[in-house]
Amino acid sequence: MRIAAASFNPTPLDWRGNRGQIQKILHQAHSQAVDVLCLPELCLTGYGCEDLFLSQDFCERAWRELMLLLPHTERILVTVGLPVVFQSKIYNAVAILAAGRLVALIPKQNLARDGIHYEPRWFTAWPRGDRQIYLHKDLSVPIGDFLIRLKIGDEANTLGVEICEDAWVAYRPAQALAQRGATLILNPSASHFALHKVSRRISIVLEASRKYVPTYVYANLLGNEAGRVIYDGDLYIAHRGEILASAPRLTFKDSQMICVDLFGNASRTQVPSDDILEVQLPSSSRQRPPFAISPPDSYQMSQAEEFARAVSLGLWDYLRKTRAQGAVVSLSGGADSAAVSLLMALAPRFALIETDETTFRNRWLHLAFLKDELQPLTVESVVAHILTCAYQATDFSSDVTRRAAESVARGLGARFLVWNIQPIVDQYCMLIEKALGRSLDWSRDDVALQNIQARARSPGIWMLANIENKLLLATSNRSEAAVGYATMDGDTSGGLAPLAGIDKTFLREWLEMMEKEGLPPHIPPMPFLREVNQQKPTAELRPREAQQTDEADLMPYFILDTIEDWAIRDRRFPQSVFNRLIKSFHSQTKPELLHYTSRFYRLWCQNQWKRERFAPSFHLDDHNVDPRSWCRFPILNGAFESELGEIQARGQNINETIHADDPRGA
Repeated sequence: MRIAAASFNPTPLDWRGNRGQIQKILHQAHSQAVDVLCLPELCLTGYGCEDLFLSQDFCERAWRELMLLLPHTERILVTVGLPVVFQSKIYNAVAILAAGRLVALIPKQNLARDGIHYEPRWFTAWPRGDRQIYLHKDLSVPIGDFLIRLKIGDEANTLGVEICEDAWVAYRPAQALAQRGATLILNPSASHFALHKVSRRISIVLEASRKYVPTYVYANLLGNEAGRVIYDGDLYIAHRGEILASAPRLTFKDSQMICVDLFGNASRTQVPSDDILEVQLPSSSRQRPPFAISPPDSYQMSQAEEFARAVSLGLWDYLRKTRAQGAVVSLSGGADSAAVSLLMALAPRFALIETDETTFRNRWLHLAFLKDELQPLTVESVVAHILTCAYQATDFSSDVTRRAAESVARGLGARFLVWNIQPIVDQYCMLIEKALGRSLDWSRDDVALQNIQARARSPGIWMLANIENKLLLATSNRSEAAVGYATMDGDTSGGLAPLAGIDKTFLREWLEMMEKEGLPPHIPPMPFLREVNQQKPTAELRPREAQQTDEADLMPYFILDTIEDWAIRDRRFPQSVFNRLIKSFHSQTKPELLHYTSRFYRLWCQNQWKRERFAPSFHLDDHNVDPRSWCRFPILNGAFESELGEIQARGQNINETIHADDPRGA
């Protein structure tokens, strides 16, 4: 028996596109003489359809699309995920199509309800062991916890299905399926990408093939399917605790498929049962064509490459699905805007490494410059057309950041523009001074005078994005989002915030690695990042003599990010965080750590409204602060006044004092 797993990148409401990709994969599977094909969860509709799942019309349209796939399944068994309405409830189900007919509907038993997942909002969990009949017009289909006994010639295999979250719970369906006689389990999944997550996923696959059934097949979605969530397209076929085949993760290809030939996997003779459905496929008289097996270690990837590929893939799909002509970045010469520009420039490089020129052009037909087939297609030519960077100077901008910005843009091959917004800032200041009847000065109006510079940068960069029909990328990171160290309608301006899911400490380390090492073997070191990496992060919004830096305004980033982990990810209160800081940061005095703790919580509570308004961002790990997908927090709140007051009261008894000549006390 030849079994396969395939992944592709669906889009909500793109019925023709989604079905077309499935038909293309089915055609490929037929050409490879595949008997069993596992496709991802909700692949017919897309996983990120949100409240569309609650629409009767939406579910009915999905059903019609499913029926159109039946003629393509005469010689194969395939899983196709879609929402199914049964007895006035909606189920996340997998349709088993085989021999040109709909064999069964197998609904998900365990719904994902944590983190970015809200499946119980739309779906009902199917009771384990429940088996019913689904009636749709003149069609009668078994629905429930069924096994499929697949006969090919004289051989028979018993198949079971567990869907994504089913495999992550303590008592997973695989255990019961194996006890009932399954020898092969298919897992259609929509498991979101997160840094460090892949090892856990692999262990789940291997555990099933060691403990429960001889063979386990896993198929995940691929790419930025609906906006915020990225899928890595993981494909695994495991047999008796060993991965026989896997696929490259975070690929820029449209789709990918892996195959394995199984021998001696046939199930034992079983007594006919009402929980086992019989399916007969014709035995193939054709010579099975050979296929390439991806090395079992192809899932090995450094964290730096995971991050680069995930965000670049997310950006690439976002541009493709919005039909934008590229991206615009307000390039300040600092780490954040440099990272955004670099990630955007990496996307076509990855895409051209993995796809041929014809495929690339066909997939990006909406890009105007690609319509000229005589135009040479290189990474440099693509980046020059899709990425525009602009340095917007004020009187407080330094030659250092100006040179750094130009170095990054030139090094990436992006279009680079420069203009001065100081006259615009001056006009706003004069307007307000006239209205108030007084002069503005830094002692009284510090925040306002900083913010107007950031906001004055927004209209011009938006105008450029509109003129070029490109997506404006915001540059704020998660560390800034946590404490509100960003000007709303200033540096937060943009249609997408690629870095809002990652912390500043990681970004700085990643940029240094990209400068010195790159991503071997395809991405060389990038020495043009040196001028960015040598700087201390600064907003350059105060007079130069103030020597403004981000960490002086806030606290050291490595401490800020540590507090964020404990306070937000682990949901710890101020006293607990303060106690942990004392144990972890011996080089800091207790009064300093007390100040950092208090400052973080107050800024976090004051700035929830900003996080509510950030542009959409990518989910990259379990530290996300996006209130629309991960971390809910009340906009109006008591700001931990009681808890911080109690710590301050206890702090009066701290024996350590900060002396006047101690620079940390200044």
